[in-house]
Amino acid sequence: MQFCGECRSMMHTEGDTWVCRSCGNEEPRDSQAEAAMTTRDGQQDDGGPDVADATQDSTETMQESCPADDCDSDEAYYEMIPKPGGSYEVRLFTCVECGYKWRD
Repeated sequence: MQFCGECRSMMHTEGDTWVCRSCGNEEPRDSQAEAAMTTRDGQQDDGGPDVADATQDSTETMQESCPADDCDSDEAYYEMIPKPGGSYEVRLFTCVECGYKWRD
């Protein structure tokens, strides 16, 4: 991926040149620099972030109505996890009866 030296927009290839569709700037292509670029095929997928399981190692339950349509349980396991950035915590619930998961 190449960015325009004039307006910083993403450039596109047209033959042997990079062309900016925003400002019209053109730059010659450099095969060595392009060979060093990481392509989507060369990227590693580390998977999604880990999801906490509120039932794992938890015996704490609280009275909380399950939002699942076909469940009338009013008891759930819960776990508090920090929100990314540390501004506050999120409470994760798992229904004791049906296993439905939700957050508060």
